[in-house]
Amino acid sequence: MNRKLISCLAGILVFPLWIGSLGLAHSIHYDVQPKGMSVKIFYAVNDPASYSEYEVYGPGDHEPYQTGRTDRAGVLSFLPDRPGAWKIKVLGESSHGFHGVTIEVKVDQAFQLESFSKPLVAQHTKVIVGVSVIFGLFGLVSLYLSRKRKEEPSTEEGKR
Repeated sequence: MNRKLISCLAGILVFPLWIGSLGLAHSIHYDVQPKGMSVKIFYAVNDPASYSEYEVYGPGDHEPYQTGRTDRAGVLSFLPDRPGAWKIKVLGESSHGFHGVTIEVKVDQAFQLESFSKPLVAQHTKVIVGVSVIFGLFGLVSLYLSRKRKEEPSTEEGKR
């Protein structure tokens, strides 16, 4: 009888541990860490590329390291596992069609952002704007002078 009592007590003590271990197997654990890269994709300043498809390729990878969609704010995040040049291919769809871009993000030995590529227009915006202003001013001056020349002979003919 003593043996039955010990078995029953052991069962009562072990049963909660067994149930608890089943509960741990079906729970979700997490850890928040300040790591990773985030990239904001947008069409214009106040027009994010929401839910756009993307693929992330690690240095030398031929298969995507990560695929997915940007969030509502047009942001994608990834955690690089090695230094080097990472490529992000984004396919965005706006009201006037599909747009694609490939961004190169360089990751240093500490897995921090070293640099990233910018579109050709973004790299040379000041030059493009400067040349455009010069051509615009030249066009306005040429138009003014050509009209002035056309007006001068007609006023002299009226004097004769």
